Amino acid sequence: MMGNPNPNPSPNPAPEKEKRLQEELLGPILLGDRIIKLAQEAESSKVDCTELARKVQVVCDNLRSVVRVVSGTQCVNERPIRRIVGEVSKNLERTLAFVRKCKKHGGVLRQVFSMTTTADFRKVWNLLESSNGDLVWLLTILDSKEGTNVSLPPIASNDPILAWVWTFTYTLQLGQPKDRAEAATELGSLARGNERTKFIILEEGGVPPLLKLLKEASSPDAQVAAANALVNVTTNQESVVSYVVESHAAPTIVQVLGDSPMRVRVSVANLVSAMAEQNELAREEFVRANVTRPLVSLLSMDTVLADPMAGRASIHSLVLNLSNVGETNSDGSSRGSSHHRREREREVESPELRNEVKISCAKALWKLSKGCLSSCKKITETKGLLCLAKMIESESGELQLNCLMAVMEIAAVAESNADLRRGAFKRTAPAAKAVLDQLLRVVQEEGNPALVIPAIKAIGSLARNFSGKVPQVLGPLVAQLGSRDVDVASEAAIALGKFVSPDNYNCVDHSKAILELDGVPKLMSLLQINDRQQVHGLKLLCYLALNVGNSKVLEQERALNTLERFARPVQTQYPDLKDLFAKAIHHLTLYQPGAQLHRQPLGL
Repeated sequence: MMGNPNPNPSPNPAPEKEKRLQEELLGPILLGDRIIKLAQEAESSKVDCTELARKVQVVCDNLRSVVRVVSGTQCVNERPIRRIVGEVSKNLERTLAFVRKCKKHGGVLRQVFSMTTTADFRKVWNLLESSNGDLVWLLTILDSKEGTNVSLPPIASNDPILAWVWTFTYTLQLGQPKDRAEAATELGSLARGNERTKFIILEEGGVPPLLKLLKEASSPDAQVAAANALVNVTTNQESVVSYVVESHAAPTIVQVLGDSPMRVRVSVANLVSAMAEQNELAREEFVRANVTRPLVSLLSMDTVLADPMAGRASIHSLVLNLSNVGETNSDGSSRGSSHHRREREREVESPELRNEVKISCAKALWKLSKGCLSSCKKITETKGLLCLAKMIESESGELQLNCLMAVMEIAAVAESNADLRRGAFKRTAPAAKAVLDQLLRVVQEEGNPALVIPAIKAIGSLARNFSGKVPQVLGPLVAQLGSRDVDVASEAAIALGKFVSPDNYNCVDHSKAILELDGVPKLMSLLQINDRQQVHGLKLLCYLALNVGNSKVLEQERALNTLERFARPVQTQYPDLKDLFAKAIHHLTLYQPGAQLHRQPLGL
């Protein structure tokens, strides 16, 4: 089980906590003084006891030095101190038990059993040397003014990662600005791809100083290093994400995203993505901190829409103004001053950097939208759909893909929320129309399944928004039923299934449209492919049988025989489809002459 993930819950520890740490340091000091007194009173092995007392005195002196340093240092990480002091205390307790044997005992037999040898003393001396080495290392780290000391204390000789994490954490708190940036980079490198190291960084108090460094705007290099390190630490580590959220760091991250230089924003947007991908609570916290506004604003910078019609001027102005909108605090006041804006205007940014910012922001919107209604509402309220549609139209590569994925997730949430579906994706709304046009264009024109699949999924999620026959929407989906890529064809079957499902009020009209678009022959060809996703095509065929079972096309394509042939194997894997198959087969038998005479019993 993981211990307390937050050894320092507050940047400025309360006086009571400082007192507890000092008391913990006082305990071994008093124990050492007691050992020294007993060693001086020993009547056997006096020379060895004198040497032992000298070594204990050195340990006590170093403990007192730690007390002085800790008392004069703010925001110091207590975890390594407590670990080291705890180990020193254990060694001093063993030393105390040993020294007691050196006192004069009554009786010859007791003296025999209490005899000590030089080898026994050497073992105790080694323990004291180890404790002294730990304390010297700790003092060196706490007093270090230049660079980062990556030496290993004896306590971490078998686990170097622990010492490195301690060292870099202290450098983050006490080092010079340049050293802090380097320490953050090193901490992030340690965490990359190593789940145990991520856990150690969290356990040993490495996350709070990274968050603090991210907040300090004096050094963009340090901010980038801190953000990148946090990305590495939080990736695939939900416990770290939960800790960051519970530390109320979301508003700080959003502020940095809105106010920092472009290269910092790339890393911060990646941090938002990494956290949002793993934790629903993180998505909600970011939405409350209004992260969608700077993300959409950054995504829409440089965006220009053609404006051939005066009637489209309002849409044009919306997108243009989106890139100039000023971030605001919760009280409505402007967050960035004119000085900050001038500084950003003077910043020379390459097109590659600006594109990288957009890619990161689009990915953050994608991850924030997944299953999060509040995030989807915020995106649509800030005209984010219009911006995403423009990016899908004009961009390519990773940026286009991220925007498509964002639209797909928003549509998936809208599928289960009627208010969002009817509001954000109202067919007469300019933003909804722009999005649908781009989704259909991608399905018709793109050859990359990675782009086509999310577009198909998004259209399928919006199936309930279309009334009557919509061949302009169903046509591209029907065409993809014949795709050579099985995944694309299966996704088309899933999307069409949502149009013709009995849950869709217009399922009959949509079914007739699919028949008119020659969808059944393509569907029957898809069903000949022995693939694990074949079930989606069978569900679509069942829905068509229920809605337009009297169609001659279904009879000509031998739909009844196909369903009977696949009924048993499919219901074995998917028992929940048993009733659907039974109803579809029964419905087809009502309209196909002679079907009941030749039909074999299926036991459905």
